[in-house]
Amino acid sequence: MTSRDRLLALTVILLWGLNFLAIRVGLDHLPPFFFAALRFAVIAVPALLFIPRPPVRMRWILLYGTGFGILQFAFLFTAMRIGMPTGLASLVLQSSAPFTVILGALLLRERLRPVQIAGLCVAVAGMALIGWNQFAHASLLPVLLTLAGGFGWALGNIGTRQATVETPSVNPLHLTLWITTVPVLPLLAISFIWEGPATGVGALANTFTADGWPALAALAYTALIATVIGSGLWTYLMSRYSAGSVAPLSLLVPVVGFTAAWIFLGETPAPASLLGGAVVIAGAFAATAGARKAPAARITVEPVTAADIPRPLQPAVR
Repeated sequence: MTSRDRLLALTVILLWGLNFLAIRVGLDHLPPFFFAALRFAVIAVPALLFIPRPPVRMRWILLYGTGFGILQFAFLFTAMRIGMPTGLASLVLQSSAPFTVILGALLLRERLRPVQIAGLCVAVAGMALIGWNQFAHASLLPVLLTLAGGFGWALGNIGTRQATVETPSVNPLHLTLWITTVPVLPLLAISFIWEGPATGVGALANTFTADGWPALAALAYTALIATVIGSGLWTYLMSRYSAGSVAPLSLLVPVVGFTAAWIFLGETPAPASLLGGAVVIAGAFAATAGARKAPAARITVEPVTAADIPRPLQPAVR
C-alpha cells in the first residue's frame, strides 16, 4: 500500500471512529430505524437525480446496500439505542473483519490458511469474553445486535469486492452513492411498522428546535462525512487492494471510538471488555492479515551464448 493510500486509510479510521459519537447524539433525538433511513435518504435523492448508475451488476449493488446499509445500521443503531456503550460498539462492530474472511471462504471459495483459522478462533474467544462480561451485567442483547451489524457489514464487503473485481473501472464514489438508494424504503417501512408512523416524523420535527439541532448536526456527519467521504475512500481502497489487506485497517477504528467516548462521554470500559477487545483485535488481525496473496509473476532469464552477441562490423575492403 502506498504512503498516500495509508494516509487515506488513516483518514477513514478517524472519520469512522468519531462517527460513533455522532450516532450517539442522533439516537438521543431520533428512533433508530428512522435515523438510519434518514442517513441514507439525505444522499440517495441527489444520487438518483445527478449520479449515473455505476456499470456493475445490480446484484452487487443490492448486496452492498443490504449488508452495509440495512443490516449493519439497523442492528447497530438499535443496539446503541437500548444501551450498547459507544466505545464498545466501535469495537464489537469490527467483528466484520473475521466475518468477511468466513464469507469469502464460503461464498467466494477462498481458501483459509491455518493462521486464519487460528485467528478466527482467537477472535471468537474474545467475543465470548465480552459477551460473558456483558451477560454478567444483564446487557448481552446489545452485544448480539452489534455482532449482527458486523455480519451485515461483512456481506457489504463481499458485494463491493465483487463489484470492483468484475468492473475495475467503476468509480468508487459513484458506487458508494448508489448503494445509499437501497436501504431507504426498507428502513422506512420497518420504522413505520416497528416504531409507528408518527414517531419518526414527530422526532424529526423536534430537531428543528433550540434543543434538537445537535441531531441535525449528527445526521449531517453520519450521512456526508462518514458515508460519502469515509465509505467512498473505503470502497476506493477495496478496489485497489485485496480484502485481506484492507480489512485489518478497520481494527484501528475502536482506538478512536474508545478514546472519543472516554473524552466526550466519560465512558470507562470494564477491564474484562478491554481484555476481550484486545483478544478480538489480535485474532481478527491474524485472520485477515493471513490472507493468501497472489503469487508474483515469475521472470525467466535465458542464458546468453556467444552466438547471441552481435559481432562488430568489419570495415569494407576496397
